[in-house]
Formats: sequence, C-alpha cells, structure tokens
Amino acid sequence: MKVKIKALIVLCVLLISAYFGWKFIKNINPNPNFEVGQKLDSLNGVYVYYNGGISHIGKRNLGEDGYNIGLSYQCVEFAKRYYYQFYKHKMPDTYGNAKDFFDTDVKDGQLNIKRNLLQFSNPSISKPCVGDLLIFNGHPGNPYGHVAIVSNVNDSLVEIIQQNPGPFASSRATMELKHETTHFKLENDGVLGWLRMK
Repeated sequence: MKVKIKALIVLCVLLISAYFGWKFIKNINPNPNFEVGQKLDSLNGVYVYYNGGISHIGKRNLGEDGYNIGLSYQCVEFAKRYYYQFYKHKMPDTYGNAKDFFDTDVKDGQLNIKRNLLQFSNPSISKPCVGDLLIFNGHPGNPYGHVAIVSNVNDSLVEIIQQNPGPFASSRATMELKHETTHFKLENDGVLGWLRMK
C-alpha cells in the first residue's frame, strides 16, 4: 500500500514538473538566432516581428486613435495591425483569440459582423485571395488557434505570412489548394476558413 502511495506521489510530482516545465519553455526565447521584437519579414510595408516562445505575451499595442490592435508579437496583433495600417480597417469586435475571428454561425460568403469582413469556409465557393485572413482552429498544443495573411495564390498553392508560428518556424508557409468542381479547399484540416475585405 505504501509503495502505491509513493508511486502516486512521484507520478504527481513528475506531471506537475512537466506541466510547469512546458509552460516555462513556451514563454522563453529558445532560439538564440533572434531577439524578441526583431523584424523578420514584411507585407506591403507592415512588419512581422519575432515573438520567442509561442506563449510569450508583450504589451498591448494600440493605434494612435486608441484602437486595440492586440498583444505585441502575437499572430492576432500582426493580422489586425496589417488590416489597420494597409486597409485602414478597424474590427467592431477588437478582442478574441485567433480562432474566434471565424464565426461558425456565419454562412459561406456572408458578412461576419464582429470583424466587418466577408467570411468563407474551408471548403468554399470562393478561392482564397491575397490579403485574406486565414483562420486556423485551436489544437491541444495551441488552444487559441492561429491567424495568418494570404500573401500569394496560384492554381494549386496558397502562401501565407504569419507572426508567432513558433520560435523555429518560418514567417512564410505554403499549403495545397484543391479545386473541387464548385468549391476550393485548402488541404489543411486546421483551416476553418478565410476573411476578406468587403
């Protein structure tokens, strides 16, 4: 009986240590090649900055008019900053995690009133376009989801530009695009859909 209790205590200590170790690693900068806040890339003059660990949170970035752009160096902050600076677009709902940008109650091609953008599902009747916000669902390693901007599209590939994809991941990534008779589908099960200026 005492052996089982000791084993249970050791297991609990190991699990707690692993949990806090994982939280610590996600918040530090594990990549010595970059510093937090370093410019990595840009799209139309709007910069992508390095965030360090994916859970690292910087200060809240506000526009000159007080508009909430987001937490510095997170994916949402880049997406909203790009739309704010390049399109002069302000979202009615300025808060929410990346996955919250996609409203599951909005039908394909209809207006997402929280973001004041047209919303398209994956798959959709509309092919992704350069400038669209690509919304990824959450998963166990990142329950908040992810948002990126479509930077290039051709008949079979979509390229995205992103902030905070992970300390060793690139700011650019591509995924396969399929045309299925009446719909376009991104071959990534995590993609919920895309948002577009009206």
